[in-house]
Amino acid sequence: MALLHSFEKSGNVFFRYRGQFPVLLFLLAIPVIYFTDYSQINEINELALTYISVILSAIGFWIRAVSIGTTPKGTSGRNTKSQVAESLNRTGIYSMVRHPLYLGNYLMWIGIVVFTFNLYFVILVTLAFWLYYERIMFAEERFLERKFGDDYLEWSKKVPAFFPCYRKYIKGKIPFSSKTVFRREYSGILATVFGYAFIDHLRFYFVHGYFDIYRISTYLLAIAMVLAFSLRSIKHYTKLLNEEDRS
Repeated sequence: MALLHSFEKSGNVFFRYRGQFPVLLFLLAIPVIYFTDYSQINEINELALTYISVILSAIGFWIRAVSIGTTPKGTSGRNTKSQVAESLNRTGIYSMVRHPLYLGNYLMWIGIVVFTFNLYFVILVTLAFWLYYERIMFAEERFLERKFGDDYLEWSKKVPAFFPCYRKYIKGKIPFSSKTVFRREYSGILATVFGYAFIDHLRFYFVHGYFDIYRISTYLLAIAMVLAFSLRSIKHYTKLLNEEDRS
């Protein structure tokens, strides 16, 4: 099999199972937190790293929200079995970067990884993310190239794949929809808050030898769970979040 086809095949496989990537992070975080020497991290550094991690995740969520909230039906979907695209989006955030959703994913999850306070883990996850998602982006771009031909090639030559170029911004034609974000991103918010709570409680246990459920992360997780359950119920049992021409 030619390397080109091998990359595309593996990318399509990774695409179908990309939702399991966070699970792997949680499993890897356990030994990382256990072997990290937190006695070398003072309160100032801990607070600074916490702020950095939360800011990274917040930026990642903002990028995903803008991507999802300003794109029409047929793009930026949550399809898991195969690539789907009814139209080629070349304005808004997609005029600055070709894969904003994957950029958002990276920042959301690398923020959680930074919260482990382990630099080596940050480097390891960054390399793993790049190798994993590079295949996915390659397969996705092969699909788009076959479907949209020269239109896609001309756009892809001008717009960077992963690092945004703000000078290339073209105002989008579709206004931002908070309803779309609420309808589609509640699970991502819950997963992110769960990741922070998981690391916070695990680190506290390894350092102090017991669990303390009365921590800020516990209350934040409870709020996120109520929010996610409420939005899920509204999505499935009402039409309040429905919009025409939105995914």
